Amino acid sequence: MVGLFNKKFDIEAFISGSVEGLRLATEAHAKTWHFGEEHSWDVNQDEGQIVFSFDDGIIATAPVQIIGTFNANDETFMWGWDHPSIKDELQINATRVKSFGKKNGSKELTTQKVSCTEERAWEFTALAMRISEANGAYRGEASPGTFVFINFGEIKLSKEET
Repeated sequence: MVGLFNKKFDIEAFISGSVEGLRLATEAHAKTWHFGEEHSWDVNQDEGQIVFSFDDGIIATAPVQIIGTFNANDETFMWGWDHPSIKDELQINATRVKSFGKKNGSKELTTQKVSCTEERAWEFTALAMRISEANGAYRGEASPGTFVFINFGEIKLSKEET
């Protein structure tokens, strides 16, 4: 019985559960407000908002947190905490992952820039979503070959006047 209480926390299993939670949330968003369909997006760091605009005039707005950026050219992920181009207020969820990583002895969650695949960047983003109880996650192209990974909060829908 003593061995049961000395078991090390399985971060990879927790991340896997986080990815499943992200998948379910994404499916729900797709059914309710066209998430995943053709759209434009914009993050306003000053307002702390992401705006998704759809061809049918639907606009989805939500609070945003930036988890990090992925460079497809060299396959590196730079965490949003202490990121030079991310406002402090938008680093909260990424900082929570860093704290989680420290608590659980994970080097990749506590190292500013890590080599990884884009799939792993999604896993980091799903982990941030789970730890922070965010409503969803998104990846958008910031510049050719560089992608920003974000969490978003409660969605507010509106219809653009035509």
